[in-house]
Amino acid sequence: MTIDFSKQGGLVPAIIQDAATNKVLMLGYMNEEALAQTEATGKVTFFSRSKNRLWTKGEESGNFLNLVSIAADCDNDTLLVKVNPVGAVCHTGADTCWGETNSEDIMFLKYLQDFIDRRFVEKPQGSYTTSLFAEGVNRMAQKVGEEAVETVIEAVNGTEEGFLYEASDMIYHLIVLLASKGYRLEDLARELKKRHK
Repeated sequence: MTIDFSKQGGLVPAIIQDAATNKVLMLGYMNEEALAQTEATGKVTFFSRSKNRLWTKGEESGNFLNLVSIAADCDNDTLLVKVNPVGAVCHTGADTCWGETNSEDIMFLKYLQDFIDRRFVEKPQGSYTTSLFAEGVNRMAQKVGEEAVETVIEAVNGTEEGFLYEASDMIYHLIVLLASKGYRLEDLARELKKRHK
């Protein structure tokens, strides 16, 4: 990646985006040294125009921005920096510098998928998910079916709370089955997207 630092006096804008939620968290500026330090340490470092020095986000607050990836735009003069933030990003205590909340409940499904994928690899003793993997595809598929029937029963004759509970069980067991077959929710999203056309 070659960045053109010459256009703005040695600085380039760095757009900071949460790698999990895709929310834009803040905008900072980097010079060559700040970019190199970010890549070397895995902690996002800027060139502070007000302090006239390198500044690692979180050096005072502990709310670091842990680096996930860096990409340059088409003109090689702006960076998109994806991060896993630790705590609030803005100095005001807000999640973002625009006062937005940096969470979306739907993103928990990605977290859960990643968690279940780790369970499939690590298989810790005493874990219900591990026991499902150990019992095999037939048992996992049976659990998806059982939870689907319970979801239907709650939808037709049950309570709203019971319906959401059973539907959540069904989704959990489906994710376990997907993981055992080497798939993820993203594969289902791609299939649904293809059908939507």
